Amino acid sequence: MTAYFNKTGWPAKSPKTDDERKEFIASLHKRKTELFMALIEKKLLPLRPGVQRLIDEALGKGVKVAVCSTSNEKAVSAIVSCLLGPDRAEKITIFAGDVVPRKKPDPAIYILASTTLGVDPSSCVVVEDSTIGLAAAKAAGMKCIVTKSGYTAEEDFGTADAVFDCIGDPPEVRFDLEFCANLLQTQFVS
Repeated sequence: MTAYFNKTGWPAKSPKTDDERKEFIASLHKRKTELFMALIEKKLLPLRPGVQRLIDEALGKGVKVAVCSTSNEKAVSAIVSCLLGPDRAEKITIFAGDVVPRKKPDPAIYILASTTLGVDPSSCVVVEDSTIGLAAAKAAGMKCIVTKSGYTAEEDFGTADAVFDCIGDPPEVRFDLEFCANLLQTQFVS
């Protein structure tokens, strides 16, 4: 939000000093999180098509699943639990908030996840929805599938290993665990 206001201009009645602006931004983030969590808890923001299916498929085959987010850990954990249910949530490792010093597009969060889970980065497939997340995944040495969102549909995903509009549920599945496994086997030689 700070970057946005610095670019577009601060509201006329906003705080003037850096410390006051930091407090103002913190209060906006807190309120945004409260409103977002209320929507999640009321089930007004459903999962995107195919997310639950792909997670179930991965967990069923013993594949380690993690969520890597720049949002705060409490919010991410609540979202995962509310939308996927507590049984699934306890099988998913969450890396969120300030667990790393630099946020995406820095690859630190993905490197931390692969190290913690004991998985080589070259054996990881990341599902992202933005160029920032894509850059982080690729910098970590991971394959990356992008599922475009309404917010990121116009972004350039040229470095992605695959791009889809969503993961998809039957009968319109866009990709599955087998697709991910095949992606890991793909070697490009130039």
